[in-house]
Amino acid sequence: MTLDLQTALAELIYPVSDGEPMADNTEQFQWIVTLQGNLDALFSNQSDVFVAGDLLWYPVEALPTLRRAPDTMVVFGRPKGYRGAYLQWKEGGIAPQVVFEVLSPGNTKQEMLTKFLFYEMYGVEEFYLYDPGRKVLRGWLREGTNLRELRDLGGWVSPRLGIRFVPTPDGLELYYPDGEPFRTFGEIVLEWEREQVARKRAEERAKREQLAREQAEERAKEAELLAERFAAKLRELGIDPGDLERS
Repeated sequence: MTLDLQTALAELIYPVSDGEPMADNTEQFQWIVTLQGNLDALFSNQSDVFVAGDLLWYPVEALPTLRRAPDTMVVFGRPKGYRGAYLQWKEGGIAPQVVFEVLSPGNTKQEMLTKFLFYEMYGVEEFYLYDPGRKVLRGWLREGTNLRELRDLGGWVSPRLGIRFVPTPDGLELYYPDGEPFRTFGEIVLEWEREQVARKRAEERAKREQLAREQAEERAKEAELLAERFAAKLRELGIDPGDLERS
């Protein structure tokens, strides 16, 4: 590579924003945040799994207009950390293996077809498309150079993620490999608050029980001391306390 070409490539700008909003409505936004947050939590202990939401992915160097921003993407084999964009040639050439798209009423068929062809061409292994308005889930799995649509997603387990998909008439349910459900941030906060209340009540109950034990021990000591004083008084009067016990 000549110096001039190196300089030209270095001067190329890869925008970190496409100027489009992350979501078109609150339901779509919640799904994007829920997917990204739960997947990030799932791989929180694996330093070589990168999870991102609405991050521009540039698969080819020197082509800054060739890009897509999956609603959520998971990349195995890349370290965690903050990025302005995912520049694949700087990431060991590794493409995101799993991507999610959450539909909004504003998405067109042509737009989604373009995204599908992009993901198919540039190496995505699993592609999931969820329409929260119609409660419809679709998924594709790579076979060779193509993404093949999955015909039955009821109870489907992602080969890469290990999560289970359960489409229902009321919407999509997702489960961790251990069977725990995906939860929204609000649900997590509510559960945390409930746990805090339960913990506080348990601590207060333990304190009351400890106080009751201490009071019982104190009363037992007082009774024992009173009995000893009574016995000593009897002996002063020439009475054997044992005679009273036997009588």
